[in-house]
Order: sequence, then C-alpha cells, then structure tokens
Amino acid sequence: MVKVAIIPPNSMILSDLIERKGHEPLALQKAVRKKVIDPEIDSPPMNITEEDPIKGLKYAAIEVPSGVRGRMAIIGPLLEEAEAAIIIDDAPFGFGCIGCARTNELTTFTLRKRGLPTLELKYPKTRDETVDMVNKINTFLDSLNTSSKESNTENDLDVEKSNTQNMGEN
Repeated sequence: MVKVAIIPPNSMILSDLIERKGHEPLALQKAVRKKVIDPEIDSPPMNITEEDPIKGLKYAAIEVPSGVRGRMAIIGPLLEEAEAAIIIDDAPFGFGCIGCARTNELTTFTLRKRGLPTLELKYPKTRDETVDMVNKINTFLDSLNTSSKESNTENDLDVEKSNTQNMGEN
C-alpha cells in the first residue's frame, strides 16, 4: 500500500479511485476531520490550536497570506507522508478545490520538488478524455504496486545478503 497525495486535496473522486486500488489517499477531509473531532479544540468553527499557525510557517514564509499558511498547516503534513502523487490541473470547483490558487501552486510545487512518482493530468472535457484519465490513473496506481513489491524484494535481498555476510564473519 502506497500513500498517495492528491491535488486537488479534497477530491472525493480521486480518493475513491485510490482506495479501490488498495492505496491510501492523503485527502484533506481526513485531516480536517481530525481537527473537528479533537477534544482539545475549544473554539469551533475556527478549529485551530496555538501550534497550527506555527506549523504553517514550516511550509510558507511569514510574508505569505495567512490563509495560505493556515491551509498549509493542514496540507503540509499530508505532503510529507506522501510516497506518490496524482495532480489534476484545471479542475472545476465541483471536482475538488481548496479555494485558493496560491495554496494549489505551493502544494503542487512542494510535491514536484520532492521527486515522488507523480501523475499529472489535465481535467477532462469529454467522455473519452474522462475514460482515458481514469485508465491512466489506474495504470499509475498499478505501477505503484509493482514498484513497491520490487523495492520490498530488493530490501529482502539486502537483508539476506547482510545476514549471510555477518554469518561468514562469525
């Protein structure tokens, strides 16, 4: 199972596709849910703690608008957990949006900078493009299964090799 970051980070469609392929979508809804049900938060609907603005500074400079920093305080930790990413460009609000173009740009930049396996697609305009997009996403997610199995096999071989070398030294 691979943790997959999604852009837009609250796309229920992408979350569903990722879950159906056995991976974990790093979606905004789950992060926000933790904030909403946390008993330590005394001031709903603000749902912030004193540490949240400080967390946002890790991802965005002090000169960046506070809304971007606030969003990044929630989205940033998801990006750090990510092992892969799916980015959909030019998506309409109904597909999923965080309501802030600057946060979208910063999030996309941060993911690209990390060098993760990433699939970037344009939002489809026709039925054929939609089918093609879903097929590309499924193929990408299947390739993650293959690459994670290969890396596990390589790790097993490395452990076996080091165990054999250690046994020879005794």
